[in-house]
Amino acid sequence: MIDEDGKALGIMPLAEALALADGRDLDLVEVAAAANPPVCRLMDYGKYLYIQKKRAQESRKKAQEGKRRHAAVTLKDVKLGSLSGDHDVAFKVEHIRRFLEKGQRVRVSVFFRGRQITHPELGTQMLRRVAEKVQDIGTLESEPKLEGRYMSMLVTPR
Repeated sequence: MIDEDGKALGIMPLAEALALADGRDLDLVEVAAAANPPVCRLMDYGKYLYIQKKRAQESRKKAQEGKRRHAAVTLKDVKLGSLSGDHDVAFKVEHIRRFLEKGQRVRVSVFFRGRQITHPELGTQMLRRVAEKVQDIGTLESEPKLEGRYMSMLVTPR
């Protein structure tokens, strides 16, 4: 038996330990059930759970802060259709330029619907047009390649 300050109280019967806990307005918590005899501790169990929850919350917060520091290496994804019009492409190119100016890498993807997959050259042409429009602030890290119904390329800032 251990009291709330961490001092050993010695071995005592369960009824006596429960009476002691009740007298001090604390909980009797079994901390080492495998020990012989089992080890119990007097503590405010609600307060203990509260402190544990706060510690977990704090560690998650610190992990999130660490992720935010490395935000510059995020990968942004911009999707186009294989038959997207000129205005749609220009609109997406503006997004790509904004991401590249912030120092972020961008994956540009063209998706094919239905039978459009039989004309992958349309996707390649679309990606090449986009690459030409952002070549002043970005470099092509990977050439356009077909993966399932998507053709994608990776653009990194200069």
